[in-house]
Amino acid sequence: MAAVAWLTSGGDEQPPTDSGPLRAESTAAGGRPDGCRTDDSDNAIPKSAPPDVQWRVVEATRVPTSPSAGPKLLNGPLNYCFAHTPMGAVLAAHVIPAQLIGDGWRTVINQQLVPGLGRDIFESQRATVRDARAAAANVPTYLGFRIVSYTPDEAVVSLLIKNSMAAFSSTMVSMRWSDGDWKVQPGTVGDLHSDLDSVRNTDIFVKWSE
Repeated sequence: MAAVAWLTSGGDEQPPTDSGPLRAESTAAGGRPDGCRTDDSDNAIPKSAPPDVQWRVVEATRVPTSPSAGPKLLNGPLNYCFAHTPMGAVLAAHVIPAQLIGDGWRTVINQQLVPGLGRDIFESQRATVRDARAAAANVPTYLGFRIVSYTPDEAVVSLLIKNSMAAFSSTMVSMRWSDGDWKVQPGTVGDLHSDLDSVRNTDIFVKWSE
């Protein structure tokens, strides 16, 4: 699955990171990471992209971000502090996996993937490919999104992508609200996303603006 090869590529070994801004002991009394403040009032399923969308290259991937919905904070390899809203979940589903190409991938795994067997399996898989950036040469072009399901605790986001052959496809990413921010919920076999599905009708997706 070349379009999203960066999700399972590997890199140099690093020591585990057991502390950081997205661990339970690091969250403030209000339940958010220290210094994280977001407007969480808009819980409607978005029908359009946020007007303040900004595109940023995270490692090798061009991803949408928003000054209002996140990520609002940067700490080493971690882009974090997403709004506790549907749009916050959407943006986290784009940004968090993109960070896994970089040298700080173990920090990203420990801080922004939900703990469990799935995360452990993914970490093992991630360590098997040495040159992550070469494996991620064919990164996806994000065109839009669709929220499949949403609660304040969990979300499933479908991402509309275009590959190098200009073909449209989609993949789903599961998110969970944990330690005061959105995190990726790996599947039971270590997958961070569903298999790619071909898309013929893109009208069901909310399109990103440039």
